[in-house]
Amino acid sequence: MMKAVFFLYFLFLSSLGLHAQSSIKLYAGKATGSEEWTWTEKVITPSPGNRILFDVSEPELLHFPAPKDNANGTAIIVAPGGAFHILSIDNEGIRIAEWLNGLGISAFVLKYRLVKSKTDNPFETLMPLMQDKDKLDSINAPVVEMAKNDGIEAMKYLRTNADELGIDPQKIGFMGFSAGGTVTMSVALSAPEEWKPDFLAPVYLYRKAVIGSLMPQKKTPIFVAVASDDELDFMPHSVSLYQDWFAAGHPSELHVYENGGHGFGFAKKGTSSDQWTINFEHWLRIRGLIDKP
Repeated sequence: MMKAVFFLYFLFLSSLGLHAQSSIKLYAGKATGSEEWTWTEKVITPSPGNRILFDVSEPELLHFPAPKDNANGTAIIVAPGGAFHILSIDNEGIRIAEWLNGLGISAFVLKYRLVKSKTDNPFETLMPLMQDKDKLDSINAPVVEMAKNDGIEAMKYLRTNADELGIDPQKIGFMGFSAGGTVTMSVALSAPEEWKPDFLAPVYLYRKAVIGSLMPQKKTPIFVAVASDDELDFMPHSVSLYQDWFAAGHPSELHVYENGGHGFGFAKKGTSSDQWTINFEHWLRIRGLIDKP
C-alpha cells in the first residue's frame, strides 16, 4: 500500500515537472494552526510553463541539490509569491532553484501554507482582493503567521541536517518573491538567533504584512530588488527595507530597476529587471558564497 502511495505521489511531482530529488515534510504530523485542514493542494496552468499551486495545507521543501561536481556548500530556501492565496511555483520557485543549482547552490523551494480557495480558480477570489489590500491583509493574517512558522521550520531543518544535506550550516540564505519576500523577512525578524538566515534576498516584497522586529545580532547581508513600475506599488517597500537594514549596520544592496513590473521572477521580459539574476550572481561571488571566476 505504501509503495502505491509513494508511486502516486511521484507521478504527482512528475506531472508538475518538479525535478527535485526529494520532498521534505516540515512537520511530523499536522502543523500547529492547521490541524483541522482536510483539503489537499491543487495545480492550475493559466499559461504554458506557468503552473500555479493553491490550497497548500501541508508545508514542505522541494530539494534541488547542487550537482556534486560544482557544489559549494551554499544553500538557499526559495519562497514563491502569490498573495498567500497561490504559489507561482514555476516562475518564482522551480526555475529559480534550477538556476541556483547551476551556480553550485543547493536550493529548497518552500511550499508554505495558503488561504483556502473558495473555488477551483483561486484568481476569481484573489483578483478583486488585490484592489483592497487592507481586506486582503485581514484575510491573510492568520496564514502569514503560519507561513512564517513554516519558514522557520525550514531553517531549522537545513541547519540541523546540514551534514546530511551536504551544505554549510553557516551559508544558508532565504530568498522570496512578493508574499515570499514577506515570509523571508518575517523569518529574519522573528526567528530565534540560531535559526535566522545567514543572508537574505527579498525580491519585490510586500513589507506591510511582515511579522517581527528582532533584528539579527550577526551581520546579515541583504540583496533587495524591485522594479520602479511595480503595478502593486511595492517599490517603496523595498526602498524602506533597504534603508532600515543599512541603518542597522547590516551589509545592504538595493537594485531598483526602471521597468519590469511586478512578478518578473525568472521570466525574461526584455526589461531592465532582466538584469537582476546577473546582479545577484555577482553579489554572491563578491560575498564568497559562490566561487569567484
